[in-house]
Amino acid sequence: MKQLTYSTTINASKQKVWETMLHPASYKEWVNAAWPGSFFEGNWEEGQTLRFVTADGSGTLAQLITCQPYDNILANHIAVLLPGGIEDRDSDLAKGWVGTKESYMFTEQQGKTLLTVVLTINAGWEKMFNDGWPKALTKLKCERNN
Repeated sequence: MKQLTYSTTINASKQKVWETMLHPASYKEWVNAAWPGSFFEGNWEEGQTLRFVTADGSGTLAQLITCQPYDNILANHIAVLLPGGIEDRDSDLAKGWVGTKESYMFTEQQGKTLLTVVLTINAGWEKMFNDGWPKALTKLKCERNN
């Protein structure tokens, strides 16, 4: 597994950044800068399972290990979703994805928030995230102004 870290400083409180990042409508806006058509289904609460999906139902299924409002989130990806939302935990694709960890940390200082995203992934996913996360974070930074 490989660890990737991305961060940005946003001129807003961590509560505002949290709400912009996780509200369904604004989530679609910033995440679509990197992964067009993506959205989530579920609730951002510890122990809950979220579906990160595209229009055809494909995507990933993640369980929230930690979800402390305005502070941090840790998600463990537990399945790949095939078109139609079918859960896959056994294919080669799924075996390369299941166990991926994703965390978000919100640190506020003097009215600005440092958002840090840390991923623990199979190295085969590195290019996708290195291409996507900088675009997504740039868009999130802009979205918080709306």
